[in-house]
Amino acid sequence: MSRKIKFRAWDKNKKRMLHVYRISFDGPIEGAQVHCYLDDREAEGSKEYSYDGDDLTLEQFTGLKDKNGKDIYEGDILAWHSNFYIKYEHHWVGLVVYRGAGFAAQDSPKSYSSSEWLECACQKDANLVEVVGNVHEDGQLLEADK
Repeated sequence: MSRKIKFRAWDKNKKRMLHVYRISFDGPIEGAQVHCYLDDREAEGSKEYSYDGDDLTLEQFTGLKDKNGKDIYEGDILAWHSNFYIKYEHHWVGLVVYRGAGFAAQDSPKSYSSSEWLECACQKDANLVEVVGNVHEDGQLLEADK
């Protein structure tokens, strides 16, 4: 399976999500330099930001989309609404994390889905998951589900 490799970044100081367009390892300091835009790179008035330090949390695109066609990234909060079985209706909220060799949904500190489950739940005919927020701006959604 080939997927597009892309990232977004959370600016910890300014509390906002940024679009990453380049990560370089040839900057003036040791380590990575991340180049971001608040809006799309080509958008009028969009400002470029460069980061060298720890003020940024990078989150990778999973290669998956939710039931509305929205890209799913690490750090996203997914809601699962299923009434596939009439007796058992599931309402579940989980955090997208990188685990082992793929992305999984975490619904408690010790409980994870498999990466296969997440991929199946995101298939067009399944329509099981929806991005309802991210851990930085909407962390209370994870607590409300407990």
